[in-house]
Amino acid sequence: MSKNEAPMRVALIPVTPLQQNCSLVWCTRTMRAALIDPGGDLDKLKQALTKAGVTLEKILVTHGHVDHCGMAGVLAKELGVPIEGPHEEDMFWIAQLGEAGQRWNIEGHVFAPDRWLENGDKVTVGELELDVYHCPGHTPGHVVFHHAPSRFAIVGDVLFKGSIGRTDFPRGNFDDLVESITGRLWPLGNDVTFVPGHGPVSTFGDERRTNPYVGDAALDR
Repeated sequence: MSKNEAPMRVALIPVTPLQQNCSLVWCTRTMRAALIDPGGDLDKLKQALTKAGVTLEKILVTHGHVDHCGMAGVLAKELGVPIEGPHEEDMFWIAQLGEAGQRWNIEGHVFAPDRWLENGDKVTVGELELDVYHCPGHTPGHVVFHHAPSRFAIVGDVLFKGSIGRTDFPRGNFDDLVESITGRLWPLGNDVTFVPGHGPVSTFGDERRTNPYVGDAALDR
C-alpha cells in the first residue's frame, strides 16, 4: 500500500430485481474483503471479487430482508466464510427467507449467522475495524457499519438520500427509526458519507439539511 492510499476501498454492486446495494469492502493493506448484504446475483459478486483482486474473509449483514441476505448462506457455504450480523432481533425475518423470496420473486435461503451483533460491537475486515450500531425501526434487528477513520458508513435500509426506511413491515416502528437516525447516526458527524440499501450515496450532513423525514427542519431542531 502506498503512503497515500486509503486504508479502505468500497465497490457497490447492485443485486436482485430490487437493485439492492451490496457493498464489497476491503482492506488495501491486506486485500482481505467482506461482502455486506449479498442478497443475490452471486456470479456478479464473485466476478467483483476477482476484478478487485481480493480474498473474501467474511459476509456482513445489516438486516434480515431477502434482498439483503437471501443468498448470504449459500455464498458463505460455497466460499467457506462466516456470516456476522444482523442483531438477533431479526432472527424471525431470516427464518422466513424462503417464503419472502417467493413473495418478491427473489431466491432466498434460511441461514444461521456465525455471530449475531450487538450495539457497540466491532467487526474486522483485514486490518480494518468497523463499529456496529444497532438501529431498529425498519426492522428490529437492523445494524449499521461505520469505519470512523474513513468517515464512511453502510446503513442498509435505515436511511436513504432524501428518504428513510419503510416502517410498515412486521415489527417496524417509525419512532424507533427516527431515534436510531438522530440518536446514533447524526452524532457520527455531518461529513460521514453513507451507502444506503438502495439508490445513491449521500452524507449525514446533506440529509440533516434536506431530508423531508429526519432533516433538522422536518424535526424542528
